Amino acid sequence: MEFYSSHITNLVEQLSRLPGIGVKSAQRLAFYILNMTEDQTIALAEAITSAKKNVHYCKECYTYTDGELCPVCSSPQRNHKQIMVVENPRDLAAYEKTGKYDGVYHVLHGAISPMAGIGPQDIKLAELMTRLQGDISEVIVATNKNLEGDTTATYISKLVKPLGIRVSRIASGVPAGGDLEYIDEVTLYRALEGRTDM
Repeated sequence: MEFYSSHITNLVEQLSRLPGIGVKSAQRLAFYILNMTEDQTIALAEAITSAKKNVHYCKECYTYTDGELCPVCSSPQRNHKQIMVVENPRDLAAYEKTGKYDGVYHVLHGAISPMAGIGPQDIKLAELMTRLQGDISEVIVATNKNLEGDTTATYISKLVKPLGIRVSRIASGVPAGGDLEYIDEVTLYRALEGRTDM
């Protein structure tokens, strides 16, 4: 038996498709949205539509942006010879919050995971190798400290070392199995400072 009208049920179903949102959280969000003013709901809907329509990959690092280049890649104050490789845009944001890294990034949009059927061709590795044809002095591999992240790090190291570019890995201040986006800024900074050559 349905408790809600079809409109509410549909809203709950759509919200529960978001990652980390279960049915109860989706219900709370749905009722919150229903209690918002019409102007607020229109602004929310327009923000979602606008982001979906206008946000795309940065042509350099492949993070999300609404310009040709993201703010990091377009900044002349950044060290464009040092590239930190991360798995997703949330990891990039986590490092940016430290305020301690002045290089640029490369976002893979995933990690190598044979168990999940994700190979090197399924992430932005070819794009990284294209970037390395330029004047690059170091690649810092900042993938997560889990099986997939370590597999990806080893694969990147084997690709990059023959190019004569320094390859380093963030230190183990990041706990094994931990996702970078959930690590505090001090720990991330210490991991960056304590990186080791691969």
